[in-house]
Amino acid sequence: MNATHAPSAPVFRADSPVGSLLLTEHQGRLAGLWFGENSEAIDVKSCGKALPPIIAQTCAWLEGYFAGRIEPLPPLSAQGSPFCHEVWEILRAIPYGATTTYGAIAERIAHQRGIAKMSAQAVGGAVARNPIAILVPCHRVIGANGTLTGYAGGIDKKAALLRWEREHVLGAL
Repeated sequence: MNATHAPSAPVFRADSPVGSLLLTEHQGRLAGLWFGENSEAIDVKSCGKALPPIIAQTCAWLEGYFAGRIEPLPPLSAQGSPFCHEVWEILRAIPYGATTTYGAIAERIAHQRGIAKMSAQAVGGAVARNPIAILVPCHRVIGANGTLTGYAGGIDKKAALLRWEREHVLGAL
């Protein structure tokens, strides 16, 4: 969720209630969304109709999300290992406003694979490699003791997103 995860494509900047978001696309799919500033990023407000369709679609999704609406995700193109994709698929299934733990995800993967145990640390590594914040909701993964841990956007952003979902999105369901 930082610039090192972004493919070499134009970077777009959008404002949100939780700060500036940077977006990239690859072959018409969203490839990266992370928190931050980039002086070379193209402000989505300045593009008008020249905005790539997937960036416009993602901005519309984010606008809906922050307005408390649940809408289908735009097409994603996250780059990662098969294990990362397995973890990210589980992340996408975590309901809005809900949380799970790294250990619970590890147990689920172990069960799916028919093995005795999976490392929660390995799951944490895959969660940390998630290049698409918010849409692939790694902010919904917490520590075993219920603490907010390990969020590349910052713990304050993780807390804000969870609070937002509980206050705005869940009320719309």
